[in-house]
Amino acid sequence: ANEATEITFYSDAAIQSKKIKAGRYILYCIPEPDTWEFIFNTNVDTWGLQPDSTKNIARFTVPSGQSNYKVEFFTIMFEGIGKDATLVFAWENKEARLPIRFN
Repeated sequence: ANEATEITFYSDAAIQSKKIKAGRYILYCIPEPDTWEFIFNTNVDTWGLQPDSTKNIARFTVPSGQSNYKVEFFTIMFEGIGKDATLVFAWENKEARLPIRFN
């Protein structure tokens, strides 16, 4: 439960006009009532709740809203295929969506 969440991009990507190089990252999520913040970090050999902010490469804030479904556990999933995808984060009846464009 406290292990850091990892994400691997096999090609370069762009999120909110910021370029993310292909590679392996730790992904942190900070949910707030109306927005969720996502942080990509290069310190992949760390325990989940002790981030080294000097290794952050990007931060994104996106609005959160009501979901059409209810999930019991914090859930991360991709929607879409090809060059455009959305990373969907859901928890209880709330969700936040982070659009990603792959090169």
